[in-house]
Amino acid sequence: MSTVVISGSQWGDEGKGKIVDYLAQKADIVVRFQGGSNAGHTVAVDGEEYKLRLLPSGILYKNTLCVIGNGVVLDPQVLLEETDAMKARGIDVSGIRISNRAHVVMPYHKIMDELNEKMRGKGKIGTTKRGIGPCYIDKDDRIGIRVCDLIEREEFAEKLKILLEIKNPILEKVYNAPPLKYEEILKEYEGYADRIRPYVCDTIALLNREIDAGKKVLFEGAQATMLDIDYGTYPYVTASHPISGGVCVGAGVAPKKIGKVFGVVKAYCTRVGEGPFPTEQPGEIGDKLREAGHEFGTVTGRPRRTGWLDACVVKYSGSLSGTDYMAVTRLDILDGFDEIKMCTAYELDGEILNEIPACLKTLAKVKPVYETFAGWKTDISKIRRYEDLPENAKKYLQRMAEVTGIKLGIVSVGPNRDQTIVIAEDIF
Repeated sequence: MSTVVISGSQWGDEGKGKIVDYLAQKADIVVRFQGGSNAGHTVAVDGEEYKLRLLPSGILYKNTLCVIGNGVVLDPQVLLEETDAMKARGIDVSGIRISNRAHVVMPYHKIMDELNEKMRGKGKIGTTKRGIGPCYIDKDDRIGIRVCDLIEREEFAEKLKILLEIKNPILEKVYNAPPLKYEEILKEYEGYADRIRPYVCDTIALLNREIDAGKKVLFEGAQATMLDIDYGTYPYVTASHPISGGVCVGAGVAPKKIGKVFGVVKAYCTRVGEGPFPTEQPGEIGDKLREAGHEFGTVTGRPRRTGWLDACVVKYSGSLSGTDYMAVTRLDILDGFDEIKMCTAYELDGEILNEIPACLKTLAKVKPVYETFAGWKTDISKIRRYEDLPENAKKYLQRMAEVTGIKLGIVSVGPNRDQTIVIAEDIF
């Protein structure tokens, strides 16, 4: 089966966009299957950076279809801003396809997201305030607006009127916020509908037809396993399923049609927002990692929390997604370190744990068991073959594979496409 899933194996920001962009060279279709504009991918090509929020990373290839699946919550304003920016840089966006079943982020979702976060106070989640969670809530509450509703004028007008009758009293009486104006939203979103209508189709039928025809399809996850609504560090998570199983519900593809799974692993760890982070280094080491890796959010610009690689998390992610290969990114960021550490186990009250604790208080108390590796102290950004990597770098990578039980498939030594070492020969 010529299908590949790219999933984040940590807390996000692993460099999935770079890996998807690289593999998209051989793909016919790239599919985004969950999340919304709260996710950000940065892709570097020939020294130019492209920051993507909703567009699949395959957008930079002219003949590649880029599908936004039914599991995505679509902010049409953000999507159109992205497409306009791409057009201005000479990128062809005619290959975009949007699921008619995807749910639409509305203005009240964004307002409620921000006000909810303020009301939580010290218990804030660290949301990007893009309306993602409230949109998924409405989806599950069966009062959401889908793309198929948005592009039908009468249907959208009727549903918007009903929903504002529900949402405005909540805004006024619960949040002490002014009500939203029906005519203003109607006009704004009718404009969005006119522009996205040519791209809308039944992407479930499209994808299954193309997979059955033998086309090469790449599924691109946003966020990562430790932010999964069920399997992450709840409640400091996203509102969808970034694991490989999310493909089935987020793109309408049966499990037996999923071929290989690549878990993207940053060579160290970062996370944005609140929640436990066992290997976090709040001092000098963390600062050095942040500065060397330019660790600031693509969407928010927030400084990321940084720390050593947590192999326990990667192993957990691999078991959830059935990961075949690791794509290790940002190995070059460790070039300047005298020594490098990797967490290979958790200790709690003198005992070694064999699982990731569900209870956040327990996870916050675990002590990482570290193994220390000598650094390689040399620039690896120009290396293109695995065997040419410094011995100390190979020892670090090999131990990562041993602890996680996942084979090495790709090693990235820089942000650009050509700074990629491919080990696996059977990707598609």
